[in-house]
Amino acid sequence: MKNRWITFLSGRVLVRADGQGLELLLNKMTRDGIAIWKVKRFKSGAMLFYIPLRDIHKLRKAARRFECRISFVRGEGAPFLWKRLFKNSGFLVGMLSFIILITVLSNITWGIEIKGANPETEHKIRKELTKIGVQIGTSHFLNQDLEKIQRELTERVDNITWIGVELKGTTFHFQVVEKTEPKKQETRSPSHLVATKKAVIEKMFVEKGKPLVKVNQFVEKGQILVSGTIGNDEETKTIPARGEVWGKTWYQTHAEFPLQSTFQVFSGEEKRTHALKFGSFSVPVWGFGKTGFKNYEVETEVHPVRFLGWQLPLAYVEKTARATEEYERSLTKKEAREAGRELARRDLAKNIPEDARIDDEIILHEEVENGKVKLTIYFQVIENIAKEKPVTQGD
Repeated sequence: MKNRWITFLSGRVLVRADGQGLELLLNKMTRDGIAIWKVKRFKSGAMLFYIPLRDIHKLRKAARRFECRISFVRGEGAPFLWKRLFKNSGFLVGMLSFIILITVLSNITWGIEIKGANPETEHKIRKELTKIGVQIGTSHFLNQDLEKIQRELTERVDNITWIGVELKGTTFHFQVVEKTEPKKQETRSPSHLVATKKAVIEKMFVEKGKPLVKVNQFVEKGQILVSGTIGNDEETKTIPARGEVWGKTWYQTHAEFPLQSTFQVFSGEEKRTHALKFGSFSVPVWGFGKTGFKNYEVETEVHPVRFLGWQLPLAYVEKTARATEEYERSLTKKEAREAGRELARRDLAKNIPEDARIDDEIILHEEVENGKVKLTIYFQVIENIAKEKPVTQGD
């Protein structure tokens, strides 16, 4: 039986034959290799049958030998569909243009909504969004993914604790949680200010209470710096002491830094590839071939395609391959010492209050062992050493 799909792709013609000698015509067509199927005969003697589109000329040549009239009823299959399609190409182009236009407009930012931020913070956020390319009229394909936008805003805007980023249709929605400075609670019960550690007093600022120490005086941990008991021998009262007492404190740290080190750096060369992703199937669009780099890191950005607010099972994928190379760094003993000191400063900064500052530093011990410079460093820090302690009956 003739394969219907093959004849559909190559094309078939429904033929009507009238006159005498139709059986002889069919026999001749069979001898000439013309495929015939679905032959139907009417009472009038006429016949209907299908032949392949490519055999029309053979049929005409064979029909000239017989007294019969051949007419073509209709053509079927892909060639005729394409012919009708091109005939109505204006409608097809308009429909495709409409779909493409709607898809493009569905992937452009038309709105930015920010909730939970005061006007000043909202202005800062919109300013930073413009810098990173998120603004009305820009394509979603050119924007960073939502996690990167969230991270960028959190790092750039100081007075926000958290920001949620969501893309609904063509509108970005930002939910902001601002930093709230905790209000200092007034201590209702009487208290002293005592030293949190050994120190030499650098400066004092007493709001309430009676100072019991002076500048340049050495104090022990737990020693009362500002008393909450005020008055004279005849009349005294206790109050919550208030103030700041800044003292010189000391920290000893250990640090080490290698003289020889190897690490990966970006060479500056990169290759970008673009593809359309249908589910798990990916079709390359631009940037064919291998990266050509021996060592590299790949960063992938996936931009979903939306149509009238719905996310289609289609995405635009951009991959950036950045070439890396090994870099060997050799330091002198002096350079390694300075790098170790900077490392020690950074580690110390994590363990002291934010308002404290390093006043001086001394290297107590230095040695080179196993290709590393090892340091023992003594830091002098200026920090607020006062903390509240409730007044007890013994005080």
